[in-house]
Amino acid sequence: MSGDRDDAVAAHYAAYPYPARDPADEKRRLIEGSPGRLPEIEHYLFQGRAPRPFRALIAGGGSGDAAVMLSQHMTDRGLDGEVVYLDLSEAARGVAEARAAARGLANIRFVTGSLLDARDLVGDGFDYVDCCGVLHHLDTPEAGLAALRSVLSDDGGMGVMVYGAHGRRGVYDMQAMADLLAPHDLAPAERLAAGKRLFAELPASNWLKRNPFVRDHLDGGDAGFYDLLLHARDRAYDVPGFDALVRSAGLAVVSYIEPALYEPETYLKDRNLLARAAAASPVERAALAENLAGVMSKHTAYLAPTARAATAAAVPNSPEFVPVLRDVSGPKLAEAARAGRLTSEHMGIKLIRPTPRLAPAILRRIDGEANLGAIHGDIQAADSGLTWEKFQAAFEDLFHALAGLNMIWLRR
Repeated sequence: MSGDRDDAVAAHYAAYPYPARDPADEKRRLIEGSPGRLPEIEHYLFQGRAPRPFRALIAGGGSGDAAVMLSQHMTDRGLDGEVVYLDLSEAARGVAEARAAARGLANIRFVTGSLLDARDLVGDGFDYVDCCGVLHHLDTPEAGLAALRSVLSDDGGMGVMVYGAHGRRGVYDMQAMADLLAPHDLAPAERLAAGKRLFAELPASNWLKRNPFVRDHLDGGDAGFYDLLLHARDRAYDVPGFDALVRSAGLAVVSYIEPALYEPETYLKDRNLLARAAAASPVERAALAENLAGVMSKHTAYLAPTARAATAAAVPNSPEFVPVLRDVSGPKLAEAARAGRLTSEHMGIKLIRPTPRLAPAILRRIDGEANLGAIHGDIQAADSGLTWEKFQAAFEDLFHALAGLNMIWLRR
């Protein structure tokens, strides 16, 4: 049965490389996301500064999102190194290569094969390994993660994404129905046609119809529909299950993305309940938050070898750190922070993060180039009583608010 599923998965990605991408679009946009942004990697895994040169493996590279993004970031920064793309699908590799060529990227090496054979195919000693949306499609995810750990440097780290069980309600019901009514021995195009007819007839009571947190079948074209609802091998994890998978490879979670979603304090206000939550282990706390939210359709996390996981991320303890904001300008965020709080929404969850009095002044000066020492000095010129200690305390409060939303990183 495993071999049959392997064949079905191979046929799937040969027919419908995922995600659907047009290389011509590279002229107008760079697709970015987590994990895999260079400043995000530096912040969570290397205390704010990537190794020089930098070697990254994109394991299960698909149609190229992660490889193209990281390669472009490294090129823009002038960071020497190599991005190695690895995937089983020749069709997906063709799309990824065309996208890289459209951008003129010269630091990607393309390899075809299984991540289970990564060590033989691409060697070892990688600073960073990216595996987004792949492990949950393997017959034995533990073997896949172990294979990736074997090519990772002890001083390196990983960015991974696996499906979350809670938010995918209805997906596996649909897959079970498709197994019966659109069996895997059909050609992919026939399966797709049958699957679409089945979806069209689902009643309004069906959980998939009622789940707004999965949309690939609606927004992702034929490739998105097939990958979500007709996949031959697919599983999802809750937080304890994901943690067990991570620990099986001698790794530990450095941080989930977005961190605030995995904090019980995001959802609870009762002091007695919060006190009990505070006494729980990190895994218990994250699992509690997952159960409270009830909608997490994926788990994205940065991982590191267990011995260094607790110290991998940057912390705002030095004037040398350069704060970097994600996808927003400092002045624009400063206006939002004037109310004394920042509000964001993720998967229907409203996140409210309090900000300190100095937040607008600090944010207006964050441009991705000025370090904390320079920002402090600039504000101090108008407020001579603002010592470094007072400034640092205010910045730490602001940093905590933004870091929970994965909106700020630190670079050395």
